[in-house]
Amino acid sequence: MPVKLYKIDGSPPVRAVLMTADILKLDLLTENINTTAGEQMKPEFLQKNPLHTVPVLEDGDFALADSHSIITYLVSKYGAEKRAELYPVDLKTRAIIDQRLFFDTGYVFPRIKDAIMTLLRNKKLLSPEQITSTEEVYGFMEKYLEASKFLAGNHITLADISLVASVSSLDVLVPIDSKYIKLKEWFEVLKNQEWYQNGNVPGLTGFAGFVKATIDQIQNSS
Repeated sequence: MPVKLYKIDGSPPVRAVLMTADILKLDLLTENINTTAGEQMKPEFLQKNPLHTVPVLEDGDFALADSHSIITYLVSKYGAEKRAELYPVDLKTRAIIDQRLFFDTGYVFPRIKDAIMTLLRNKKLLSPEQITSTEEVYGFMEKYLEASKFLAGNHITLADISLVASVSSLDVLVPIDSKYIKLKEWFEVLKNQEWYQNGNVPGLTGFAGFVKATIDQIQNSS
């Protein structure tokens, strides 16, 4: 039975899963969830994920929500020779990767969600405070990258894959300033990876188009 992913292409967490699957050469069966039509609230979806969020992974009779849990599960089960690189068993290295994933959950993605809600629901442009809050995230990442080439050491791990999905989305909302030298270098390296082009660019392009259209609408109505 194929592994199935319920998704929205523009979602940064979904893109993190798609990039991970591309690295693992894992052929996922995918199904788009139309949240505008309320498909995430259908009983059959709520049975898989009571939080009614995407992504949701289905592996046989096992269902799992949250991109961070999903990518660590995929690498742990299907990673083969990639496992030691992406999510090493060394406790200290894995702890750093986990911390970066928690950083994504607790600090980075909430900025994206807050910005989208401001644009979409409140029909307002981002406030100076929201821009400053996003710049704070960039500053934290700059500090992480002063210690190593990538976010959890000197090679790409799940920390980089997850966070590049979020950072590429934040960059659409608040472009990364050139003063964040390490962050921009890291971003350029990841953008040149085949799995980034395959798993992130299509959804990111749609996300960027949506953001631009929403901002144009707000500006034209003011």
